[in-house]
Amino acid sequence: MAWSVILTKLGEGMLVSIEIFALTLLLSLPLGLIVTFGRMSGNFLLRNLVKLYITIMRGTPLMLQLMAVYYGPYLLFHLNISGEYRFVAVIIGFVLNYAAYFAEIYRAGIESMPVGQYEAAKLLGYSKAQTFGRIILPQVIRRILPPVTNEVITLVKDTSLAQVISVSEMFLAASAIASKETSFLPLLAAGIFYYVFNYIVAFVMERIEKKLSYYR
Repeated sequence: MAWSVILTKLGEGMLVSIEIFALTLLLSLPLGLIVTFGRMSGNFLLRNLVKLYITIMRGTPLMLQLMAVYYGPYLLFHLNISGEYRFVAVIIGFVLNYAAYFAEIYRAGIESMPVGQYEAAKLLGYSKAQTFGRIILPQVIRRILPPVTNEVITLVKDTSLAQVISVSEMFLAASAIASKETSFLPLLAAGIFYYVFNYIVAFVMERIEKKLSYYR
């Protein structure tokens, strides 16, 4: 196989990995905040249902969750599964999984805020929504950036798990080429890609952290 063909296939897989990464972040970050509100709700039933969801997402392997999302419609409802659904299932699985992790990070950040800030905002005439949006949330974002960064870096590597339902991302493409060509170089190229991608993500998140730092 010519190197131009190998690079093309690796490039296609790389684009799929980046797409999984971007869509997961775009959807799981806001969903995680919604889940947090449910987790902190005063409603006993809602709070415990959300807690159960978080426990399941964090307590079972992402690989198993991807398989459940993909094969579940057929096994439970005998619905036909199309090839196009593979990528959709990957995004659903990743988003549900990472939203649970982000929700717990958000919750820890919100609960770390001093009660006095809520009381002061109330005395100043702020509503609950204004207090959260203008006072609490900006501070929470600063506090949770380090753990969020860790999850984002993990997400880069986790995109390789999409291969479990045969979505041809970077690692699956590299593995197929390496097997066909009996060469380790495609896997090495994939490893370099993940390293560079993670380095860029870490660099960007570090810059954001410094920009939002209280001590800047």
